Amino acid sequence: MTSQEIDIAFKKAVESVNRHKEPFPADTLLKLYAYYKRATNSWHNPSNTKKKLISAFKTNALFQAQHLTQDQAKLEYIETSTHYFLYRK
Repeated sequence: MTSQEIDIAFKKAVESVNRHKEPFPADTLLKLYAYYKRATNSWHNPSNTKKKLISAFKTNALFQAQHLTQDQAKLEYIETSTHYFLYRK
């Protein structure tokens, strides 16, 4: 897959996730959050969240994704969202 093809597939996956109305499982949501932040290079410190536990989980998810390149993060996002939509119950 070329970078351009990855970008197109990533944008489609983001649109699918954003259109989805049901709540995602927490582990899936955290993965999508971290991969999206890494893929778009929009890192920020979630510690300004009023809920400290949520902030800690977000920080941990970001930490686990920090080794990924932007294209790798996009591919992980695509895979995670595809897997969710295929196997959700």
